[in-house]
Amino acid sequence: MSSEIEIGKGKRGLRAFSLDDIAIIPARRTRDPQDVSLDWQIDAYHFDIPFISAPMDSVASPATAIALGKLGGLGVLDLEGVWTRYEDPQPYLDEIASLPAEQATERMQQIYAEPIKEELITARLAEIREAGVTVAGALTPQRTREYWRTVVDAGVDLFVIRGTTVSAEHVSSNAEPLNLKRFIYELDVPVIVGGAATYTASLHLMRTGAAGVLVGFGGGAAATTRRTLGIHAPMATALADVHAARRDYMDESGGRYVHVIADGGLGTSGDIIKAFAMGADAVMLGSALARAEEAPGKGCHWGAEAHHSQLPRGRRVDIGTVAPLEQLLFGPGHTAIGEVNLAGALRRAMATTGYLDLKEFQRVDVVVSPYQPQNAGF
Repeated sequence: MSSEIEIGKGKRGLRAFSLDDIAIIPARRTRDPQDVSLDWQIDAYHFDIPFISAPMDSVASPATAIALGKLGGLGVLDLEGVWTRYEDPQPYLDEIASLPAEQATERMQQIYAEPIKEELITARLAEIREAGVTVAGALTPQRTREYWRTVVDAGVDLFVIRGTTVSAEHVSSNAEPLNLKRFIYELDVPVIVGGAATYTASLHLMRTGAAGVLVGFGGGAAATTRRTLGIHAPMATALADVHAARRDYMDESGGRYVHVIADGGLGTSGDIIKAFAMGADAVMLGSALARAEEAPGKGCHWGAEAHHSQLPRGRRVDIGTVAPLEQLLFGPGHTAIGEVNLAGALRRAMATTGYLDLKEFQRVDVVVSPYQPQNAGF
């Protein structure tokens, strides 16, 4: 049960924890890492590793989505990004990566002002499908009403509706909002929707019929949502709350299982591992995959919030490149800072604590142990 603390005489608030605030503790049993399974399945789609690329232009191109799919994960293309605005987006990606920091936001706003072209949505998704991997594309709730049919007709396998925060009860006096429950019911493909960060919000999203719920809000490396809007939801508490909502929804629905997907603030293998410990079934990775040599951002990372036309809530950040994608996922690693061999780190953490699959690992014991940089080796 979350504890409420007094902030001042006129305000109380819940104490919440980030992933940095918790640590996993070993149990009495250990396992051989080779016996550990990282398999994950959502609806009819099976994956060897529970890693999903964030739909960000710095992370996912058709080529990297294909590469991740062939390595056992799931690549998700941003269908509002440069790949659906320009026939040849590479010069614009190169320009964004080379811009001085003080010019990046304004120039990105200009680049992303180019209209989305439906024929490019179809072409990009067809390219991924021809490679024989699972096809996934993402739209924001604001664009879903306009482009969903194009996406479905292009043969998408998984439809992602992703925003900074997504509500099942959006109210607008200016336009008819997207009715998620009706929309998902009428679609023939599974839908992953989010972000959500509370028990109540995620429970409402589960009731729409979503196959998965993205958990996170403003916690990514390129996000400045807390600074610009004052809104933030620490990931450890958010995941634990949504995990509880999923449990209660299973009872309510007679056993329907909705996948919990951590999204944001998962820059290292330690963050990824603790997300699973707090109840995630899979993780959506931005900066962790943007460090791959093949990533379109060329060592830079940004999300859609960074080029919002009216109120940017993110920025382009320089994170560098560390390894080819396959090595980044499976090693070998040559540093001890949790950026390479992400799958190997997860496998070893599960083995060290005695768990053979991801569902079991959600039961691992954790402690509240705020991270102290001076004690990083302990």
